[in-house]
Amino acid sequence: MGKSRTAPSQIDLITRYREVRALSEALAAPLSDADATVQSMADASPAKWHLAHASWFFETFVLRDHVPGYTPFDARYTFLFNSYYEAEGPRHARPMRGMLTRPSLKDVRAYRAHVDKALVTALPMLKPEVQALVLLGLNHEQQHQELMLTDIQHLLSLNPLEPALFDAPNALPAPIPGPLHWIEGRQGLVEVGDDGKGDFAFDCEGPRHKAVLHPHALAHRLITNGEWIDFIEDGGYARTSHWLSDGWAWVQAEGIEAPLYWKRNEQGWTRYGLDGRKPVNRAAPVTHISLYEADAYAHWAGFRLPTEAEWESAALNIAPTSGNQLDGAACPRARAAEGGSVLTQMFGDVWEWTGSAYRPHPGFRAAEGAVGEYNGKFMSGQFVLKGGSCATPRGHVRASYRNFFYPHQRWQFTGLRLAKDL
Repeated sequence: MGKSRTAPSQIDLITRYREVRALSEALAAPLSDADATVQSMADASPAKWHLAHASWFFETFVLRDHVPGYTPFDARYTFLFNSYYEAEGPRHARPMRGMLTRPSLKDVRAYRAHVDKALVTALPMLKPEVQALVLLGLNHEQQHQELMLTDIQHLLSLNPLEPALFDAPNALPAPIPGPLHWIEGRQGLVEVGDDGKGDFAFDCEGPRHKAVLHPHALAHRLITNGEWIDFIEDGGYARTSHWLSDGWAWVQAEGIEAPLYWKRNEQGWTRYGLDGRKPVNRAAPVTHISLYEADAYAHWAGFRLPTEAEWESAALNIAPTSGNQLDGAACPRARAAEGGSVLTQMFGDVWEWTGSAYRPHPGFRAAEGAVGEYNGKFMSGQFVLKGGSCATPRGHVRASYRNFFYPHQRWQFTGLRLAKDL
């Protein structure tokens, strides 16, 4: 669940609602019905399902529960588009979402329009605590906007044609970043976690609490594709000494030799993105790597991954709206770092793996009811990522934000920043 402290005005909330919903539609605009229906793996969902599920959230937790006389668009959608809310009853199996050839993409868009009309009409009459649910739903939809992009990328990468969904603007070659600079972090007792001062935070970001930091430093920028190629050429994927046991077993079982979407030809390494297959930009941050790969690289380089508290304490005074993030229906891609000896790329470009398990902060309590299932029940076996990516809608993340994935997953825009002990 999310926490909203200062409810926006009704006009502001309606404006924000329309903007978020419009971005989802714009991201899906280039898709055919077939593009939006197919599911490439169990971890991903069809674009059509993302669009419908976000509307299901508003219809279920706001319109159904708090707007007397609301008429559902189609009662069967309750079963089709519930994700994991046990309190809402049975649901269509996640690995089978790609079998939903009906409803059509046109029907899903009609569903969204139905929900939009009812919610915008009802907003002025909603109590503040219900408007807080609307704000939660908007942040929830922003999460699905990023998932929709990464899921589409994975789907299209399996097509031998490797089609481009978006046209990438022409870009001048970026200079290769210079050597890493090390920025000393805070040490001793620090406060991290949601401080309750922002307009919104998910429940798993709090409560605010103290953490002990030992002397350490963070690299001033992300690791680049060029540095990752050095790792590959030095046998990084072939030497068991760099890898965690589970990571080495994963590399062997899956035949992993490079980041996801990379291929090597006579001209060198290429990568697939939403702008099609392009040569790997050696200056750009490496992305689509697992926690296992990030940890192996850090071991190979002689350093380690930062902890969640180290990263968060370093980002507290950096504007979360900075960096390369999603500003509209464009092709997301990580970009090269600018020069300098201060922390850069803390927000945007790639989600940064930390070495911290996704577990509750001290004092965490999940909310009652179905919305309490939002984050807390997933606090097992996953690792925290920080900072957002080039596919994260701008304004969605903050220093306390906690993304989380299993250590083998890498279809998201995931990369790494190194840390070291002092």
